[in-house]
Amino acid sequence: MEKELKKQFETACSGTDDVLVKEELEELIKSSIKSGRPLKVKLGLDPTAPDIHLGHTVVLNKLRQFQDMGHQAILIIGDYTARIGDPSGRSTLRPSLAPEKIDENAKTYMKQAFKILDAKKTEVVKNSKWLKPLKLEDILSLTSRFTVARMLERDDFKKRFAGNVPIAIMEFLYPIMQAYDSVAIESDIELGGTDQRFNLLVGRELQKDFGQKPQIAITMPILVGTDGVDKMSKSLGNYIGVTEKPEEIFGKVMSIPDSIIIPYYRLLTRLPIAEIDEIEKSIKVKGENPVHSKRRLAEMLVENLYDSKKALLARQHFDLLFKEKKIPDDIEEYSLNGDPSFKGLKEIQIVTLLVNCGLAASNTDARRLIEQGSVKINNEKISDVKMVFDKDFLDGAIIQKGKRFFRRIKS
Repeated sequence: MEKELKKQFETACSGTDDVLVKEELEELIKSSIKSGRPLKVKLGLDPTAPDIHLGHTVVLNKLRQFQDMGHQAILIIGDYTARIGDPSGRSTLRPSLAPEKIDENAKTYMKQAFKILDAKKTEVVKNSKWLKPLKLEDILSLTSRFTVARMLERDDFKKRFAGNVPIAIMEFLYPIMQAYDSVAIESDIELGGTDQRFNLLVGRELQKDFGQKPQIAITMPILVGTDGVDKMSKSLGNYIGVTEKPEEIFGKVMSIPDSIIIPYYRLLTRLPIAEIDEIEKSIKVKGENPVHSKRRLAEMLVENLYDSKKALLARQHFDLLFKEKKIPDDIEEYSLNGDPSFKGLKEIQIVTLLVNCGLAASNTDARRLIEQGSVKINNEKISDVKMVFDKDFLDGAIIQKGKRFFRRIKS
């Protein structure tokens, strides 16, 4: 039992930002092994956006680790809490989402989340199941257990209060409602990002009030983007989407700085701790070229999100571009006439073209790419962000971003 306890405890703590409280977690795992009762591990997701990137999968990977250890993964879809909106890290009130939009996002979330989780071993439940039936007297009872001073301990609330930025009473309800999720399912462990620490601790407090054993709160680090500097974000263009093409995922991973290879292994893969430690030792002590470990990481992430065949094809595609320096045959085509934005136009701006054909996330991202010298048309580098092309000239042209991304333009 001691060997299994050590293995599960180390796996549970690996790559985490914090575990509250480690001693309690160890006792909980020991009790689970002894009794044979799997632990209830909770992860709440508010479907406020339609898709996710690898930054969102950090907690999903941790939940998958618990699944692989035989514990019960409970994925709570916050269809009710999403109506309030999580104020974590926010400087303003979140805009309300219509229930239809929340349901639509939830379906997309599930499809993407199950690229990481074992769908057959995941219990999915919407928190409207227990939050919607609550009466006003029930809500008053919940709110009476917490003070305004306690709510203002949250860093984001504290900053907004100090800066005289309005805080809606409704926003105070969010951590309480999320905490009630833990009471409703009697969770043993709750996972979340570092920005969720306050919410997870409120869950512990509320469980105590309801006579339950307080859950263990495990927070995971925020994933650094492909630039190795900022938090992974679509708006910054340093993200890897879970539904991107395998070859794009492979190429993006190969572009990351060497300094974040090991953190990516720890946060995005399910390799044993000892094996990751050995990879780190090979790079830092034995002097192995980091590109070998990066290549293995890229192939592993594609395989996790797709399958081994697509991972192999993605690697071959990468080799074609970088080792043989060839333009691939299967370039995605983009039709100018099929884009309503260009209807009736005779001239096309380069910035708009990059965004509309999917090679840039925004106009700002497009300008940045051009200024960095990352954009070519027919192998000619584009350096002027104000460049305008004749629509007829673009017919059949190949537009390239960096060394990996191409579009064949059709009129």
